[in-house]
Amino acid sequence: MTPPADTAAATTGPRAPRSAWVGLFVLMLPCALYAMDLTVLNLAVPSLSAELKPSGAQLLWIIDIYGFMVAGFLLTMGSLGDRIGRRRLLMFGAVAFAIGSLLAAFSTSAAMLIVTRALLGLAGATIAPSTLSLIRNMFLNERERTVAVSVWITSYSIGAALGPVVGGALLEFFWWGSVFLINVPIMALLLVLGPILLPEYRDPNPGRIDLVSAAMSLTAVLAVIFGLKQLAQDGPGILSLGVVALGLAVGFLFVRRQRALADPLLDIGLFRIPAFSASILVYMMGGMVMLGGFVFVHQYLQLVRGLSPLEAGLWSLPWGLAFIAGSLLTPRLRRWVSAPTAMAGGLVVSALGMVYLVTLDTDTTLAAFLLATTVWSLGSAPVFTLTSDLVLSAAPPERAGAAAGISETGGELGGALGIAILGSIGTALYRREMAQALPPDLPAQVATAARDTLGGAMGVAAELGEPTRELLVESARDAFLYGLQVTFVAGVVVMLALAVMVFLVLGRRGAQPQSL
Repeated sequence: MTPPADTAAATTGPRAPRSAWVGLFVLMLPCALYAMDLTVLNLAVPSLSAELKPSGAQLLWIIDIYGFMVAGFLLTMGSLGDRIGRRRLLMFGAVAFAIGSLLAAFSTSAAMLIVTRALLGLAGATIAPSTLSLIRNMFLNERERTVAVSVWITSYSIGAALGPVVGGALLEFFWWGSVFLINVPIMALLLVLGPILLPEYRDPNPGRIDLVSAAMSLTAVLAVIFGLKQLAQDGPGILSLGVVALGLAVGFLFVRRQRALADPLLDIGLFRIPAFSASILVYMMGGMVMLGGFVFVHQYLQLVRGLSPLEAGLWSLPWGLAFIAGSLLTPRLRRWVSAPTAMAGGLVVSALGMVYLVTLDTDTTLAAFLLATTVWSLGSAPVFTLTSDLVLSAAPPERAGAAAGISETGGELGGALGIAILGSIGTALYRREMAQALPPDLPAQVATAARDTLGGAMGVAAELGEPTRELLVESARDAFLYGLQVTFVAGVVVMLALAVMVFLVLGRRGAQPQSL
């Protein structure tokens, strides 16, 4: 399938055949599966821990290595798909994902599970850039491409929502490895239908892939994300700050190398396109606020309001449904307003939902909480859908894979920044408040645990008598809420600043409303 020669042609291109829409359903399968694998393992941790007996460090690597490998290889896989063919890369990824799932399901040691999870992450890194760049070539009409991207975004939300449900059902009747075996038939279906329904496309003049650049990009992204995770977990320290500094230094050298290469792994020229660079920034910063904020919201439900994990999950479900609805309604919204207007409006609506969250306390009704988080999620959906669409539209067709890889890497970095920066702000404020509010007669070990995190405070409070217990619980909740409120104020400021930037940078060049 040959793409049009220029952007204008793509905007007014022919409508996609019915086979393309069936192919879009095929593309949804690996995307939903990728999102499921990010969450489903958490439910299996107790049972796999009992059988494999991993150390604390091994358990953390079992959980984290998948996301680390995905983030580290996105840039490389996006560029590789442009060179060898996006469908071919997706098929290779499907085979590797199925093999990795089988090995993970029957792992006999913690070390084996870590290695197989790393293989799953490597295979998972092929999914987002391959599927998104294939959409660029399957849907040449602007309006249809917006619909396709909204469905693509929705597939991730569906996978994230189904992960805990499917995982819980499997673990109810089978052993922990069953959460990996569900991947095999889905990837087998992709391998059967993909060659039939998905068109192949690659850069006609790809050049050779630079392995040094691939190693540098992997090192830079992994170092930054690992350092940010350590920063969020342990606070500023030599390890966390040093690893982040290393990642930034390697990233700087990576950019310099790309400018000097005849066939760079990453086309730095893409960032000279205002619509591309602005969309990447909005995608990254919007992800930072959303993921960082939701970390606080989940703690609020369980530790402040005292809900069980199941109850908290049920109260979280409407946010996911609102995001799905917002993603699917975005193409209809684009019939009436331009992309920059829809994005800026979504950012403002999202900020309005967060404004109410600034006032959260123990007396806030769950109905009001649900309304605020639903508005927040609903407003965010058009932002992520349209930034992905604009990234595809702004990049040349032969660089769509690399553009998709950059976009998804930005999203991964944004999530890490959200947990690290917003989490660190909330944690620092919590510890400052608790240092002043702790009951004076607490034992040193209890005081340290209570001062560290809200979860720690609730854990040690259960072992105390009254009135010390009640005083500690009330102090810890108040300190946490103060940190939450300041964090959401920062989030509101970021979202409004992004809305202004969208108007200033994209508004002048923004696409007009799509014709009905």
